[in-house]
Amino acid sequence: MFDYRRTHTCGELNCSHLKQNATLSGWVHRRRDHGGLIFIDLRDRFGLTQLIFDPAAVSKEMFEQASRLRSEWVISIKGIVIPRAEGMTNPKLHTGEIEIQVKELKILSPAKTPPFSICDEETDVNEELRLKYRYLDIRRGDIAKKLEIRHKAMLTTRNYMSKHGFLEISTPILAKSTPEGARDFLVPSRTYPGNFYALPQSPQLFKQLFMVAGMDRYFQIAICFRDEDLRADRQPEFTQIDLEMSFGIPGDLMHLLEGLVATIFKECIGVEIPHNFPHMKYRDCMENYGTDRPDLRFGMPLVRIDDIAGRSTFGVFLEQLAAGGIVKAICVKGGADISRKEIENYTQFVNKFGLSGLAWMKNTPEGLSSNIVKFFSHDLLDELIARLKIEQNDLILIAAAPEDRVNQAMDHLRRKLARDRNLIDPDALNFLWVTDFPLLRWNAEEGRLESEHHPFTSPHFEDISLLDSEPLKVRALAYDLVLNGYEIGGGSQRIHSSELQEKIFRTLKLTSEEIKDKFGFFVEALQYGAPPHLGLAFGLDRIVMVLCKTENIRDVIAFPKTQKASDLMMQCPSKVSAKQLEELKIKAEPVEITWI
Repeated sequence: MFDYRRTHTCGELNCSHLKQNATLSGWVHRRRDHGGLIFIDLRDRFGLTQLIFDPAAVSKEMFEQASRLRSEWVISIKGIVIPRAEGMTNPKLHTGEIEIQVKELKILSPAKTPPFSICDEETDVNEELRLKYRYLDIRRGDIAKKLEIRHKAMLTTRNYMSKHGFLEISTPILAKSTPEGARDFLVPSRTYPGNFYALPQSPQLFKQLFMVAGMDRYFQIAICFRDEDLRADRQPEFTQIDLEMSFGIPGDLMHLLEGLVATIFKECIGVEIPHNFPHMKYRDCMENYGTDRPDLRFGMPLVRIDDIAGRSTFGVFLEQLAAGGIVKAICVKGGADISRKEIENYTQFVNKFGLSGLAWMKNTPEGLSSNIVKFFSHDLLDELIARLKIEQNDLILIAAAPEDRVNQAMDHLRRKLARDRNLIDPDALNFLWVTDFPLLRWNAEEGRLESEHHPFTSPHFEDISLLDSEPLKVRALAYDLVLNGYEIGGGSQRIHSSELQEKIFRTLKLTSEEIKDKFGFFVEALQYGAPPHLGLAFGLDRIVMVLCKTENIRDVIAFPKTQKASDLMMQCPSKVSAKQLEELKIKAEPVEITWI
């Protein structure tokens, strides 16, 4: 029987292996016939190796076999490593100075013609087609390289956390549905009809229970599930580097995790990351950047100009200020070259975020000019120039609306301007700890308070007295790690007092029955001696996105879902049989799905 176990991998061989026997197995990448010789580029995940079939060195039957080989056939060969002919070396390949003179060939599996080219990574292929044939897309190499970086990040994490005394402990996938933010994915129980498990949005309660159980340093690379609307950096199932630690304060954890992040970037892509990441309070992020995850690779902060706009005679600004809105501006350095047509395009862009328009001024050699300059006195224009540090040939863009609308729109506008004007260094890595989040926010739709993060986050101890009188002023002992505009991690000091935890539940207007039904087991656990503890969860997928310099989370997940949460390869979600539904005591009216 032909032994197809390889002794070497493609990409491993070099001149030091000359005259040695080698067994290689893999896929036919390319086939070429040259003057009676057949050349095959053989591929595996380690690279390419050139094979040569010489009719003078192999049997007629084997040469005929070689002539039938086509792209993506799986073969195994035995042969001798020889130098390439003079002038035929390929410096782009690690194996470019050698080739294998084949002595034996075994065709392990023929292949259909693929729906797109495998051997040309640069060929632009529709993403839906790539997702449908994901196993072929991985073969092309680019996704495989990203999955290798993902592996290195996970391995580095495990080694680092173990070195620092953390135990990797798995938590259940089938759990209880609890109100933690996003919608749960529900799993019906056959044994208990009409009752449901939930897939975990995070291992939050389990990891806090580990702290109560005395497992004082826990971590896990955990799969989590959220039934929420998707975008480029979200998936319905995602991976967290999840951890929890007893007897520490946020500064301890931040220092430890800065070391983890630095180690991941060093091990995965060879980049040195300085420790001691900068910190910024939540309110300063919102004021200066309009978001709690600012991209600090470029300037253009948002600048509040309410006082200046309020002394102008421009009606739009005065109306918004009178209605409780705000006015903010961005100074685009050298932006006077942006045409009116381009400004109109930016205006249409911010319309998507609820802004009805953008005001603008250009600083020309003759001074500030635009159709609204006439509403500002010379003194006000001088104040504007000083406030925004406006220089000659700068452009300022101004928005007036309710604060949340201005912040959201100007945040997106700031990022778009940076991309359009090539202000972003693709190699820059700007980390930022965001702290002092509000503990609670007001849900106007439901007319009640809700947690900014989750209900197990501890308030600042000096703010606890405000819970009854001014709950929206209470700060959370919470912290996010932001990288280049992505929130890559978030955590908090947890509540370890059962009395305080119950008070938070009451502030959230949960009834005694709801507390007992949703969290009774957890509140009881806190009554058996819970240590002070804190934790954080990193978004592994987002970290790997940055490591791989991609903005699409699907590029770093082996088998991702589409932006509509469907799997084009397996064609799911899908219907199940009437018998399965009957066993679960469920009636369903499935929606028809059209697959590509």
